[in-house]
Amino acid sequence: MAIDPAPRPRHLLTAVTDALADTRVVLIAGPRQAGKSTLAALALAGRHDARSVTLDDERLRATAANDPADFVRHDGTLLIDEIQRVPELLLAIKAMVDRSNRPGQYLLTGSANVLSLPRVVDALTGRMEIVHLWPFSQSECEGRRDHFVDRAFSGWNRDGRVSSLTKADYLDRCAVGGFPEAIARIREPRRARWFESYLETLVQRDIPDLMGIERPEDLKRVLALVAARSASLYKPEDVARDAQMAPTTVKRYVALLEAAFVVTRVPAWANSRTTRAVRARKVFVTDSGLLTHLLGTTASAASEPGGLSGQLLDSFVAMELARQLGWSNTRASLFHFRNRDGAEVDIVLEAADGRLVGIEVKASSTVRSGDFRGLRFLRQRVGDRLRSGLVLHTGPETLSFGDGMWCAPLDSLWSD
Repeated sequence: MAIDPAPRPRHLLTAVTDALADTRVVLIAGPRQAGKSTLAALALAGRHDARSVTLDDERLRATAANDPADFVRHDGTLLIDEIQRVPELLLAIKAMVDRSNRPGQYLLTGSANVLSLPRVVDALTGRMEIVHLWPFSQSECEGRRDHFVDRAFSGWNRDGRVSSLTKADYLDRCAVGGFPEAIARIREPRRARWFESYLETLVQRDIPDLMGIERPEDLKRVLALVAARSASLYKPEDVARDAQMAPTTVKRYVALLEAAFVVTRVPAWANSRTTRAVRARKVFVTDSGLLTHLLGTTASAASEPGGLSGQLLDSFVAMELARQLGWSNTRASLFHFRNRDGAEVDIVLEAADGRLVGIEVKASSTVRSGDFRGLRFLRQRVGDRLRSGLVLHTGPETLSFGDGMWCAPLDSLWSD
């Protein structure tokens, strides 16, 4: 995959700078090594009254824990990197910003969902804006903007567009993922070493720091079992059976993995006309490169008959959309749909005004009318609320199947 590893501006830079202009506290939250510190530095570029500290520094961490109120006292803007390492600081920050409504007092980064931590869940409600930063999207990798979400909600019509990418190209992109360090490693063995080190740090240090666990190796086993189910329904009792653990332990570990932004659970979509809808969530590993590594496969192996191309591409598309929803003009949320009679749609996007987009993902380069079964079922239930029904595939062509239904190449997600 020919992707320039040089630093690229993040699409969320404007969101962060806008938030600093009218909000007292801004938190950039996302997985470790996703580029949060770089984005924060870019957002503060040119601010002469800004200073920064990182709680990865053991000495500073001890100072912060010893006297939180003094640590957060400042003028201008204070950037605190990895705030989850001393969560007590959030209460001290609350005390500071309650004395002044001046915007841009604090810019925080966190590799864990700090609002899920004990004692701080309500600390900054109404005082803080959260910007979720994931590893690079495909459009960010290529240094371009994407318009997929807004186009889909406007009624998809890109008849005649042709892509030059193949299934092998898409799987290469899956295997690389979006972490900047992984993108910079062109050779697969070097990426594998990086992902292994990343997992070791995550399991042995980051998550235990978030909430003490006695057996990190059990956490790693649960993550591997969840990865094997990425893009599938999340049933904790099944994971517990395979892990030979109590379901309560599995639920706790998955919650920790989600708090660290390693996995995410996507809710089911339903309304009053889909009463037989399955309510279980789907689970996804949030970076396709990490998923490829956890599955013990490669791009070339996944493309073989019986390989894992379908699972990888389903996860890749869902998480690409999760990234784009952070900056699209259309405010929307990510769901999936399945009912007890077997009708399903891989991804459902619902806009704040109730409009819907349905998306099916196919590892095949050939699309047939039957591939729209779930999308047409959804159309029958919701009518014109479904603005577009799309089957994204690995072939080259964009074609209309009538009634707002289209097939389109996977790179329609990020290419004009």
